[in-house]
Amino acid sequence: MGMSRRRREAVAAYAFLAPDLIGLLVFVVVPMVLALGVSLFKVDGFGGYTFVGLDNFHRMLNDAALGQSLRVTAVYVVTFVPIAFVVSLALAMLVRDHFRGVGWVRTAFFVPNVISLVVVGLLWQFLLVEKQGIAANLLSTIGLGDVSLLGNPTLAFVSYVVISVWFLMGYQMLIFLAGLNDIPKEFDDAARIDGAGAWQRFRHVTWPLLRPTSFFVVVTSTVSAVTGLQAFDLVFVLTKGGPANATSTIVFYIYKQAFTFGNYGYAAAITTVMVGFLVVITGVMFRFTRGGRFDG
Repeated sequence: MGMSRRRREAVAAYAFLAPDLIGLLVFVVVPMVLALGVSLFKVDGFGGYTFVGLDNFHRMLNDAALGQSLRVTAVYVVTFVPIAFVVSLALAMLVRDHFRGVGWVRTAFFVPNVISLVVVGLLWQFLLVEKQGIAANLLSTIGLGDVSLLGNPTLAFVSYVVISVWFLMGYQMLIFLAGLNDIPKEFDDAARIDGAGAWQRFRHVTWPLLRPTSFFVVVTSTVSAVTGLQAFDLVFVLTKGGPANATSTIVFYIYKQAFTFGNYGYAAAITTVMVGFLVVITGVMFRFTRGGRFDG
């Protein structure tokens, strides 16, 4: 006797999921397990492993440079994530309605996201570099003097945040746009007939129905801000973590420990703790928001 319809559907579903599951296992789970194993050893850079137990984790408690990188990363996350969220949602609301040239406007906002971050970093470095950069010359022309946008710790960090928002806002705009298009237009029309204004319609109709999309954007942008490409590529190209470690994020610090100082075991220990922290934070967000499906 052949398989039942339910069983055939289950087999088909697992078959479609198999490539992603295999990729997740090979490229995420296995490296995480290996990193956890390496974190228990001191690696001399020539293939020599010395078991040190939890020494690498204990070392983290007294590492002032690591603390600085954690503070930079924390400030970056709490500034970048909400700013990118608001800007992306505003852009999605702007281009949601069809008007002449809306396709070109959407494309223009999304184009930065398809450019290599190394190229993006080089272009912005050309614009911002002291004395020779276009932005620096423009500021000097309007009477602000020689402003070092990448040489001043505060301005370098602000520039890093602005460039990150500019790079990612097109992608998040499309996510919000998809969420907005999934909201039945009848709800907005009914609220309009009842006399609700634009802000009231957004607050009581659009925003509640957009919460699952918003949750996805917050989670992915947070993970991306901590571990994503812009957390490393832009820093590496623009500032090399400087000036005065003002843009040295946790990912860049891990890179320096592993590939500059050869502390592979210590870098693996930091990575293990960072991944564990992200898993816990994501789990807490899912638990208290039910995946963005808030009550009320």
